Amino acid sequence: MAAPAIRKLPKDFLWGFATASFQIEGSADVDGRGKSIWDDFAKIPGKTLDGKNGDVATDSYKRWREDVELLAEYGVKSYRFSLSWSRIIPLGGRNDPVNPKGIEFYSNFIDLLLENGITPFVTLYHWDLPQALHDRYKGWLNKDEIVKDYTNYARICFESFGDRVKHWLTINEPWCVAILGYGRGVFAPGRSSDRERSPEGDSSTEPWIVGHSIILAHAHAVQLYRTQFKPTQKGEIGITLNGDWAMPYDDNPENVDAAQHALDFAIGWYADAIYLGFYPPYMRVVLGDRMPEYTPDEWAIVKGAGGDDEFQGNVDYTFTRPDGTQLGTQDPEGFRSRYKLPIFVTENGFAVKGENDMPLEEVLQDNDRVHYFQGTTASLLNAIHADGVEIKSYFPWSFLDNFEWADGYGTRFGVTYVDYETQKRYPKSSAKFLMKWFKEHDTPSERDLKKKPKESVPVKPTPPKLTDKTNSSDFSTTSTVKVSPSASPTPKTVRPYGFKARVTRYITSIVAFVK
Repeated sequence: MAAPAIRKLPKDFLWGFATASFQIEGSADVDGRGKSIWDDFAKIPGKTLDGKNGDVATDSYKRWREDVELLAEYGVKSYRFSLSWSRIIPLGGRNDPVNPKGIEFYSNFIDLLLENGITPFVTLYHWDLPQALHDRYKGWLNKDEIVKDYTNYARICFESFGDRVKHWLTINEPWCVAILGYGRGVFAPGRSSDRERSPEGDSSTEPWIVGHSIILAHAHAVQLYRTQFKPTQKGEIGITLNGDWAMPYDDNPENVDAAQHALDFAIGWYADAIYLGFYPPYMRVVLGDRMPEYTPDEWAIVKGAGGDDEFQGNVDYTFTRPDGTQLGTQDPEGFRSRYKLPIFVTENGFAVKGENDMPLEEVLQDNDRVHYFQGTTASLLNAIHADGVEIKSYFPWSFLDNFEWADGYGTRFGVTYVDYETQKRYPKSSAKFLMKWFKEHDTPSERDLKKKPKESVPVKPTPPKLTDKTNSSDFSTTSTVKVSPSASPTPKTVRPYGFKARVTRYITSIVAFVK
């Protein structure tokens, strides 16, 4: 009997890996770069789990040619990376000078990607607000000023790189910017009502003000691109939204509603406003007049621009099923959309528990991460072929182990191991699995057929010295759900009160809706 035919990805499907500027570039004070809000924040004692910062990271500002070479060896079709606002405009503002060295760096990087047949997929903002704008007018808390400065920054990027960049993302994971930066206070700028954590901030109002500003900034950048640049540059633009997938604890209607409420606060907050033209009604119920309102003119721009914790929708999260068993590491089949737009999966990753404490040989055999990607790639195919969802890209997080924000360097998401002492890169089994999987399921485009074949990725035999044994976090702080670290979770009794929503563990799955 003949083997069943392999289901293929669409012809123009993009796959590759993702990173962010502050997490990999380093060279914080090189070539005229200004400070971002993360530069000093990460150096405040207690703000990162290992006490480290992004001054060096994976040294990619200096090793960018080496990184592109490795991406080419991996055979990726695309690479998602972000631009550093303060490297391009050191002081950030619309009347501040542009840094030619910053423009030159990213221009050369984009050119080298294209020379290697790799499509640049560019994020304008991945959490690194210029410090000068925060000092000048409190950054995202000042809607009128930040929208103008962000739109100007976007214009400079479109003018400088848009002749070669055809895929733009305005803002990365605005939930994290608003909630973790201005609600919980664990991300820069670290504002919170908790005075043990922050000397200033109001967690009851500021996250919703920030989210409001972000949506309007996104909308203005999209409007600018579509009216002034898209007609000639022929690209597309969208926003990246994150959320931990929530499922009802059981079939109780209240629990079904609870799961939707969790998604409303994670994704609907932004996607409903941008693509449907209104905030989720449940958010209005919870927040009342703390939820800012747009003027009719602002709504016109926004629409179409494509527990006991109100940050999570007053939903009580659990990782225990009704039968007492625990949810594991596998991603649910969550590639669905109610917004009727193409979906680009721009970030999807897995941090192997305890990986930072393992010997190199064990780290490179990252079987848990391979298992995770086996599941997500299977779900990807099912969504495309069984459900007819238009998915146009998949970017596993991350290309490299890197600076994981408040987690420091102890949490590793990379498919490439980085020895932070020597900065050597070592492909893990997960990188090889993804290379093989996409080679088998790819439908080559005409451009792909013209590419020269790449050599297989070697495994360098000499192991580096592991210099950091810290592994203080079993989950990423970018997750909308916090889980208590536990080596082997034990079943626990479900509390008889509150609404429940089951969610997956150790997962950040991020989608962009693009028009």
